[in-house]
Amino acid sequence: MTVRESFLRCMRFEPVGSLPNFELGYWGQTVERWLAEGLPPEEASAGGFYGHDFFGIDRRSYLPVNLGPIPPLGPEVLEETERYVILRDGDGVVRKALKEGTARGTRASMDQYLSFAVEKPADFEALRERFNPHSPERVPENLDEVAAHHAGRDYPLCAVPNAAFGLYSHPRRYLGTENLSYAWYDYPDLMHEMLDFFTDFAIDTLRPWLQAVSCDYFNIFEDFAFKTGPLISPAIFREFLLPRYRRLLEFVRSCGIDIIWLDSDGNFDPLIPLLIEAGVTCIWPIEVAAGNDPRELRRRYGRDLALSGGIDKRELARDHHAIQVELEAKIPPMLDQGGYIPTLDHTVPPDVPYDNFLYYLELKKQMIGRA
Repeated sequence: MTVRESFLRCMRFEPVGSLPNFELGYWGQTVERWLAEGLPPEEASAGGFYGHDFFGIDRRSYLPVNLGPIPPLGPEVLEETERYVILRDGDGVVRKALKEGTARGTRASMDQYLSFAVEKPADFEALRERFNPHSPERVPENLDEVAAHHAGRDYPLCAVPNAAFGLYSHPRRYLGTENLSYAWYDYPDLMHEMLDFFTDFAIDTLRPWLQAVSCDYFNIFEDFAFKTGPLISPAIFREFLLPRYRRLLEFVRSCGIDIIWLDSDGNFDPLIPLLIEAGVTCIWPIEVAAGNDPRELRRRYGRDLALSGGIDKRELARDHHAIQVELEAKIPPMLDQGGYIPTLDHTVPPDVPYDNFLYYLELKKQMIGRA
């Protein structure tokens, strides 16, 4: 059975002999540590999203659909010192970034966000001009070759790149979390307009791609929660997001895609019933530090919701025994019920020793039938 076949069967709660071996990726600082602890240098550039033969992590691929502004609003360096850089990124966010500790493109701390592309309602009018779904840059001339490349594949193919689009996350890119949190109440008409616009934009941009290429699943990126709860209420979700989710996912299903993933860190438990109502079929990566547990989610939602993730990355920083306890507590009972792909609950942080990661992978492979 191919990785693609096992992925599809797992996501549909069908019997499967072995599971895909997926992981999210690794910090640049993690790779630097692992190089000092025995990782072969020729393996240091690989991440984890698209497969990594050395670690036995399976491939999954994504259509390179551009759902951002064209032309982008950056990057542009506004100020730079030995210690930090202030820049405007492609989404128009002005951010201050510390240079210290940066490794392989990964910063050691989050950037400080100074301003956003939409600071007042009128700013959206200028921004929307950059979201023409029919811009020539949105669809390559060789789309038929892209389709031929993925035909007959043995790996799952997602319709959009990771972290590419969400009906909460797209407005947040251009307003920022704080401004968006106020906008639901201060500018409801603007938010309805913005969400209709981005939904139409996503559908029109995706249409030629999904007419040409048969995909296995669709991923909605939101990150709309923090450690103890969501960043929007169920009432806000029902009024503003649910109708657009339904319209977007109706289109996605019309293109033959029935597996819908929702990506968010944090604890968005109050929103899960609404996500199921909207058509989401799987959530990930199930961040344990935010109080999530795949066993509890399965108990509550059964076969209404497939799951991926839920293995506490913090346990990998401890020792082999802690890793064994974590995996034995979660993987066997979840596999008995189906609809679950075990992975860490985010990318591997730099406090994880190389030997511990290898032990984790080996033990997981044994449990999912991949040893």
